[in-house]
Amino acid sequence: MEWDWQFVIESLPTLWQGVVVTIQATALGSVLALTVGLFLAIMCRSPNWFISQCSKWFIEFVRGTPLLVQLYFLFYILPDVGILLSPLVAGVIGLGLHYGTYTAEVYRAGIDNIPKGQWEAAKAVNLTKSQTWKEIIIPQAIPPMIPALANYIIAMFKETPLLSAITVLELMNQARSLSNFHYRYLEPMTMVGVFFLLISIPSVIFLRRLEQRYARPHH
Repeated sequence: MEWDWQFVIESLPTLWQGVVVTIQATALGSVLALTVGLFLAIMCRSPNWFISQCSKWFIEFVRGTPLLVQLYFLFYILPDVGILLSPLVAGVIGLGLHYGTYTAEVYRAGIDNIPKGQWEAAKAVNLTKSQTWKEIIIPQAIPPMIPALANYIIAMFKETPLLSAITVLELMNQARSLSNFHYRYLEPMTMVGVFFLLISIPSVIFLRRLEQRYARPHH
């Protein structure tokens, strides 16, 4: 099969729509993952045994099951109990919860690296738990975590083709539709790879700069 530039040009608007949805799903999923991860990391440190154990069990359960299965559950099974989610919402929730369990581990490691003296100092000046977290712990813990968190966001971006399984019109789904309609697979699938590279490579370069800026030497 020969490469058809005319077909590529005609396919670009449709593929670009998929790129926009892919970026949208990644951005929204990242916000949810970063929020869920921090929440889970704090819950795992709760003095309440039940809360901490439930958080740990949830993390292990989500990390121990495939993202694709979780997406199917959210989109195809929840409607059986009356919970209807649009494809994109189900995809964002699936990505956010799945990667939230991984970012939780990053947060946990960053929080554990805060010297014990910082906690004791906060207690000595009568800061509440909320103030301790917001004003002392999180501002110190977050910067060294940024490279690892960014790495998971890039990984999430690469996982977005799975959203096509729940009918999200992201890049891979649009390319598959074009291929099936025109019976040409070379150009659409190649362009999918090109689009992912065009976004991933600058992201990786940005990640390396973050690592150089925020990486903290380990002693």
